[in-house]
Amino acid sequence: MARYAIVTDLNRCVGCQACSAACKTINGVMPGDFWIKTLRIGPTPKEGGSGDWPDVEMYFLPIQCQHCEDPECVKVCPTQASHVTEDGTVQIDKDKCIGCQFCAMACPYGVRYLNEEERVVEKCTLCQQRTAQGELPQCVAQCGSRARFFGDLDEGLESFQALAPTHDLATPYEEMMQNRTTLGEWVEPFTEADVYHLTDTGNGPKHCYILRNRKWQGEE
Repeated sequence: MARYAIVTDLNRCVGCQACSAACKTINGVMPGDFWIKTLRIGPTPKEGGSGDWPDVEMYFLPIQCQHCEDPECVKVCPTQASHVTEDGTVQIDKDKCIGCQFCAMACPYGVRYLNEEERVVEKCTLCQQRTAQGELPQCVAQCGSRARFFGDLDEGLESFQALAPTHDLATPYEEMMQNRTTLGEWVEPFTEADVYHLTDTGNGPKHCYILRNRKWQGEE
């Protein structure tokens, strides 16, 4: 079974929220609802600094469903609407969802919500309708700073993919969407100590965050 996930290089993320906008557009997310929220972490004092500008640091942290290894939302679902698929992602069968919101209450990251019109719970699907066709999740494809990469954890972070940059405006859109670069080819060097996850309560969040030379605050 694959273990699909997204890796975000937080040193490259500029907080433009293009990922959120692209996600809402491709998935028809209603106004006021979000499958991705981008948090601003900081400004906080640099270690040993005065705490005044320029001795401060900050970064942006996109939060979405972490498609956990052992998801709490699946454990509490009374109808098995929330389930883990063969590609390792956590999905919701809307035909089975009764809108009880047990899953939303169980999620450690607050990334599920009730669609008031349909009375079913929704969240990030990791664009399963795209990845099943060999495409990238829309939030990855539309990241202008090449901060987000998609891949299989079993194949290593360096293999994760994003769209390759192009400056040729004559390139057909379909061709542009197929030109790929990898995390290993694109991002600045990092160590295992630079790779973080959101708080693990035993659920095993799969999405990874790379952060260099700044204090990780994703578990606070």
